[in-house]
Amino acid sequence: MTVRTALAADPSVQRQRVLAALDDGVVKELRARFPGRVVPMSWPASTDSRLQVLARLDRAPLRADGEYAQAARLRGAAKLLRWLETVPGASWQERWLASGVQDLGGQGIELAQAWLNSRGESSRRPELNSGLLALFCADIVRPDLRWLARRARSAHWREAVAIHRDPAGFALLQANIDPAIWSSKPGGVTRQQIAMLLVGKGGGVADITVGDCLQLRVAEAEVLSRAGYSRSLFYTWLKQLGNFPDSAPTTLRYMTRYGGQLTPDQLVDRYDLQCRPIRDLIVDYLAERQPALDYTSLRSSSTTLALNFWRDLEVHHPGIHSLHLEPRVAAAWKERLKSKIIRKAMPDGTVIESTSPRRNYPDIMMGVRAFYLDIAQWALDDPARWGQWAAPCPIKANEADDRKFRNRRKARMDQRTRERLPALPDLVRAAETHLKNTKARLEAARAVQPGQSFTVLGETFTSARSKSAGSDSCHFVFTAAGRRYDLGLAEHRAFWAWAAIEFLRHTGVRLEEMLESTHHSITQYRLPDTGEIIPLLQIAPSKMDEERLLVVGPELADVLSAIVCRIRDASGAVPMVPFYDRNEKVWTEPMPLLFQWRTGGQSRPISMNTIRRALDDVLAEAGLVDAAGELLLFQPHDFRRLFTTEAILNGMPPHIAQLLLGHKDINTTMGYKAIYPQEAINGHRAFIARRRALRPSEEYRTPTDEEWEEFLGHFQRRKVALGDCGRAYGTSCQHEHSCIRCPLLRVDPAEKLRLLKIHSNLGERIIEAEQHGWLGEAEGLRVSLAAAEIKLAQLDERARRGATINLGIPSFSTIAGRTAALQEKERS
Repeated sequence: MTVRTALAADPSVQRQRVLAALDDGVVKELRARFPGRVVPMSWPASTDSRLQVLARLDRAPLRADGEYAQAARLRGAAKLLRWLETVPGASWQERWLASGVQDLGGQGIELAQAWLNSRGESSRRPELNSGLLALFCADIVRPDLRWLARRARSAHWREAVAIHRDPAGFALLQANIDPAIWSSKPGGVTRQQIAMLLVGKGGGVADITVGDCLQLRVAEAEVLSRAGYSRSLFYTWLKQLGNFPDSAPTTLRYMTRYGGQLTPDQLVDRYDLQCRPIRDLIVDYLAERQPALDYTSLRSSSTTLALNFWRDLEVHHPGIHSLHLEPRVAAAWKERLKSKIIRKAMPDGTVIESTSPRRNYPDIMMGVRAFYLDIAQWALDDPARWGQWAAPCPIKANEADDRKFRNRRKARMDQRTRERLPALPDLVRAAETHLKNTKARLEAARAVQPGQSFTVLGETFTSARSKSAGSDSCHFVFTAAGRRYDLGLAEHRAFWAWAAIEFLRHTGVRLEEMLESTHHSITQYRLPDTGEIIPLLQIAPSKMDEERLLVVGPELADVLSAIVCRIRDASGAVPMVPFYDRNEKVWTEPMPLLFQWRTGGQSRPISMNTIRRALDDVLAEAGLVDAAGELLLFQPHDFRRLFTTEAILNGMPPHIAQLLLGHKDINTTMGYKAIYPQEAINGHRAFIARRRALRPSEEYRTPTDEEWEEFLGHFQRRKVALGDCGRAYGTSCQHEHSCIRCPLLRVDPAEKLRLLKIHSNLGERIIEAEQHGWLGEAEGLRVSLAAAEIKLAQLDERARRGATINLGIPSFSTIAGRTAALQEKERS
């Protein structure tokens, strides 16, 4: 079992991140569309006299149940009112604000204590707190939401507001909420937040607006050290009552985490460019191209131009202000761009820097080249606007050529696929085993009482005495070593790791497409001729805006069934969940997502990080290693390549695989398919087999004894005095046995002496023929002499090759670390 330990984030750092998110344009736009209610300086209850207020507190529904509690309330309220009377103001609200109590946060009650002590009166803090709560329930004063976020934290406080302020509103709210969630710790936090809105804004539950909820989230983020998305359930409860308009946000859960799309100005201003004219030019350029780009491409272009290009030039060449770059400046920038600095934090707090090649170097070069060429073209169309910026492009066409990078990337991806495809069956089994073990641990923990020890799968745990307030699916235990471990979260990750592996390997979809799959994506098609029902999975448009349908096999159908059974609510329906598109930075309408879970009292989509962490847990349990002995890591996109490779290897036509993957170009599909040496071998053997099938069948029969003897005799008859004849089988000598002139004669090195004698004899015969005037004979002998010299040269060359010295260099068979081979897929 792998115990994952989470390091607590620095509260100050987390708070700064939350505040930065609140300053995002989306949050500002929401607050402008949905302003909160303005708290007036006076209203009828706040202008009553002290005696009138105390009289109201002594009547239902503000009267406490017990006489002692009621007396304490009246005494505390009377002392606070007498203190506030010393502060100038026409209403109790004006006096409350003028007293400065809200400026001191949770310790503001000490001002009233100091005043009472100066008069010699009792200033017991519980009594004053009880009186202050009574004034809040009576709507005498309305404190600021920030003050309430610091102070209002007790369960007694929220129960008193619910009973005395708006019991009918809280009863209606409780009727719409699951009783288990209502009584849980997240439910208690939610009721406390709603009570804060009633006290701080006035009115009842039905009077709360979207703007009020936004102001509360901002107040909590500014005051509390940890005010993340887990404190947004109150908005979901209020929205379910139907009091909010249809244009209201679906959820406030990610208001402090995820912003929306940034404008070109905001994208460029992230990098603090010093040259204002160039900054404005880049902004105008991005705005001009924005209609033709999706948000991801627009953001990437802003990073390329503002950060990788101009910001780098400003850092290394301060004061630069022109796009007309000097050759040395452009050359230095290109050289810096080829590598990037990687900073890694060490456990002792130090940071180690290292450099590595920049893999997207061609993409950046292409983006900057497009920037220059676009401006040059636009300068011809609109000289007044773009003409002054036209400049020679510092990047040549061949410098933006990415063929080498694409080939290297293809080689890396093929090697990655070849390493992981044989390990896929082991990973599938490991995911199933990991899920089975986590379920066994969780069931064993649920079967024991809090604080009791139990043993499961050879491990001993001690159940925690209470659950965490963060999730209604948590189940904490302590290991034998005393480490805290959440079995509920472990089972959650194990299930979604198994579901993701099965889903991805059977469909080949992208990770974002899997997470956006809904219950409506599961459909069926009835064949018109046979009536057979074919289950289908509809993949919504994603990266390439290509909608496609995939056939659901039996294995994938079991996975989908398990997912649907897990996410259904008590009514049997799949909950509607809003989804945030991390690429386009937009929220979608609530959908019945397949990858969702219920925690903190509300349903949430499974995030990409959760899938990746869950996959890492499975890999750690499986212990799969690569050829170097390192842990074999899987990324979600690896399954897309594995699916493509396996499908084409098993006979699927590439153009069909292209449709299933949603690629625009079949070359992209083939780029996902890894190449195996076995394919070339099998393809060549199949070619030979097909070629043999076209030859006459009589050539592939058993030869007779006479034919075999004749075949062997052919080779015997190829032996001549100087060596062997290389003529083809079944052919006669076409050179009238002039062997020394024949290029097919292969001289035996052992017959070199004989060849030398022939060479010497030919020279003597030429002299004799010339002496007797036999010119024709002499010409023929000279041809034979030249052929003999060629044969002697060939023998000398063969002798030199045979005398090569062995330097001891190993052959390929001795240095190859492994043999690439495709293992046959295991079939159930």
